[in-house]
Amino acid sequence: YYVVAENHATAKNSPHIEALREQNIEVLLLSDRVDEWLMSHLGEFDGKSFRDCAKGEWNEGKDVDETKKALEAAEEASESLVERMQGALGERVEAVRPTVRLTTSPACLTVAEHEMGAQMRRIMEAAGQTMPSNKPTMEINIDHPLLKRLDQEADEDRFSELSQILLDQAFLAEGSPLDDPASYVTRLNKLLVELSEG
Repeated sequence: YYVVAENHATAKNSPHIEALREQNIEVLLLSDRVDEWLMSHLGEFDGKSFRDCAKGEWNEGKDVDETKKALEAAEEASESLVERMQGALGERVEAVRPTVRLTTSPACLTVAEHEMGAQMRRIMEAAGQTMPSNKPTMEINIDHPLLKRLDQEADEDRFSELSQILLDQAFLAEGSPLDDPASYVTRLNKLLVELSEG
């Protein structure tokens, strides 16, 4: 398993490796600019295939059957929450789905197995390349207290605001810049004021 990030600290603290860390599975932390390109051409080493932790659906780990069962249970338990979040986030994400790859973070962003990762996209864009638009999938940890609180939110406007904050935090956690940082700050400040008054 490997994870690619802008720098070592971001890779080490990536939400994508939480489940692997909990299972004491080693993960390659890659932070050089060329790493994602290199790994796309390096399929295996010493008979072991490489797997990008930030791509595709997650149903791996030490006990694959147990992971698949946990994922099925999470999908069943979060059907209405996922549908509401997908409606709130609209065009900003390809899809919202529950995951078992997260243990302490509320959400993370992934791309399809065959798509270019966030790090490579940033490099290509910095080099002046026009990149086709691709939207990430937002994976949510339904056991996280924030998601449990969000699921109980009856006010749809507040639900939408909180969903947007979680999505922006997922972008920040992977090291991506926000398209509209001012809106994120406004939403977060509004939430902090509400909490301090409540």
